[in-house]
Amino acid sequence: MKINNADTVPYLTYKSFESIDFIKHGFTTRLGGVSKGIFSSMNLAFNRGDDKEAVLENYRRICESIGLDFNSLTASAQDHHTFVRVVTAGDCGVGITKPRDMESVDALVTAERKVTLVTYYADCTPLFFADTKKRVIALAHAGWRGTVGRIGEKVVKKMTEEFGSDPKDIKCAVGPAISKCCYEVDKACADEFYNLSDLDTSEFIFPKKNNKYMIDLLETNRRILLNAGILTENITVSDVCTKCNSSLLWSHRATNGQRGTMCAMMCIK
Repeated sequence: MKINNADTVPYLTYKSFESIDFIKHGFTTRLGGVSKGIFSSMNLAFNRGDDKEAVLENYRRICESIGLDFNSLTASAQDHHTFVRVVTAGDCGVGITKPRDMESVDALVTAERKVTLVTYYADCTPLFFADTKKRVIALAHAGWRGTVGRIGEKVVKKMTEEFGSDPKDIKCAVGPAISKCCYEVDKACADEFYNLSDLDTSEFIFPKKNNKYMIDLLETNRRILLNAGILTENITVSDVCTKCNSSLLWSHRATNGQRGTMCAMMCIK
């Protein structure tokens, strides 16, 4: 990944996605906004107690920095499940300047130009999708529940069923998120990952003492995408851990929940 506009309103991009000429994309940081206190300064969540006008101004600033139309934003309504919603131009503004019209939406898909998808993060794993042949894009929020629920696979299935996508034509990017260096869970959570029995769980579950485990969310999602038919060479995995880089990125664990929220953003030009 690389950082853009580092001295003003910074955001991250995937080098592999910059070569896809029909999209714009970005992953925000915690810097460059106007929010105060524990939300300082680039908070993009309306539901954590921040001032609404400050959040809206943050959206305006990040849109200008990435080169997105503020009026094209269409936001998810995440609750750590796996529902995938197809959105169109008629949904622009939902979750930002218009009320949410659905709940439990952790992934968004569109094939329409000038519809900017928005999903939220503060340690969970963002998944970016771009079908380079059909020109379909998607974003998904993969917390641990969404990951074991195979949300990445469900997005690929939705793109295939709704738009005729071939998984071999889809490029994906995984992360940044809390990484295996920092993501410790208890046995009950680890057991949910062990239930992914068709995958080699030794590659993403690492037992410790006292019934604790380190989980590699990024690798788990990569393997789920491979099982869904995405080609190895079409998957980029971020090397940025949100907790290790909590001065740049919001991390729920690093702040003990006293935090703002980042966004993944992507549109078809």
